[in-house]
Amino acid sequence: MRIVIITNHPPPFRIPVYEIIGKMPDVELQVIFCSRREPNRRWMLPPLNFNHVFLKERFVTRGDNFIHNNPDVLAALRRFRPDVIVTTGFNPTYLYAFGYAVLTGAAHVPMTDGTDLSERALSNWHKRIRTIVYSRSQAFLSASDGGQRLYESYGIPAADCFKSCLCIANEEYRLHTPFEEKRYDFIFCGRLVEGKNPGFALEVAAEAARRLGRQTSLLYVGNGTQEDALRESAAGLAGLVQADFHGFAEQEELPALYDSARIFLFPTLADVWGVVANEAAAAGLPIIVSPHAGVVGELVLEGENGYVRALDNEAWTERAIALLTQPELYADFSRRSRTLAGQYTFKHAAEGVVAACRHAVSVKKPRKQAAASERTKVG
Repeated sequence: MRIVIITNHPPPFRIPVYEIIGKMPDVELQVIFCSRREPNRRWMLPPLNFNHVFLKERFVTRGDNFIHNNPDVLAALRRFRPDVIVTTGFNPTYLYAFGYAVLTGAAHVPMTDGTDLSERALSNWHKRIRTIVYSRSQAFLSASDGGQRLYESYGIPAADCFKSCLCIANEEYRLHTPFEEKRYDFIFCGRLVEGKNPGFALEVAAEAARRLGRQTSLLYVGNGTQEDALRESAAGLAGLVQADFHGFAEQEELPALYDSARIFLFPTLADVWGVVANEAAAAGLPIIVSPHAGVVGELVLEGENGYVRALDNEAWTERAIALLTQPELYADFSRRSRTLAGQYTFKHAAEGVVAACRHAVSVKKPRKQAAASERTKVG
């Protein structure tokens, strides 16, 4: 089975998935990247040990989004002649590939990190495009239960839906610094931009300090447009919060950074999933998260390894203090985080992709045969 996966660029947490698929004995894989790296990413990538192609970069920027338009994807598809094409969005490049699948009879599998909540506000035009693509596709891949609910909202049967989870190298995060030796009470990891809501983490740390009667500590990992404002706010709260700014971190730095903290604060305004929660959970951190992250109810379970709270400082502070002052509660949440993170693996993600592709090909083949038979009758 010849599989093509088309995606924007190579994120570190997907590269091991492609490597596993590429080594499967009955699969020939090619991954087509629209770009080597989008401008708002600073990842240092390892060698790509799988068949891949980089298209000539052509994109326009809309806010934080990059709309790729790579007509040369058609030439790449003609050279590889896939049995099944997996597309990961609806930029022009993906629509060219979808059209190629329709015209050549290749099976098509849309793949999304989105959810029923994240796509609720899409325009009618965007929804119409999805309806057209989904009506001519044979299997459907999502990263979460929310993604499966999204497909079901378009009338897609559950039997045609498959999951390829977002995951990390969990084993690299198995450091075990004792609670009392950790340097920070809290960690925030992510881009320091409005949508990630980093200032809220500082507010929680400050209120926790007031209630505990001691200075708390907060580590920021990441950079972005709000960094200067955050540093200024942190300076004004220096008596309450020791706020350190690590800046952007490479993948190999992350395990030790998470291990240095006790609680992960994830006050996002909107995240279709949140791989940072995978990292925090694998490191054994309890997680306090807003309801606006896709991990809620899947990787972060209320009262088991974390708390899901609306963005109310008092509610977050109350839960943070409980975790910081109740050792047994903290230990239970820490163990549960590691257990839940362990269910999200590169192997499972790769198997989900291949299962969807096999299903798509098996569905497509009878349809092609039926169409050929009908043409013979007409002739």
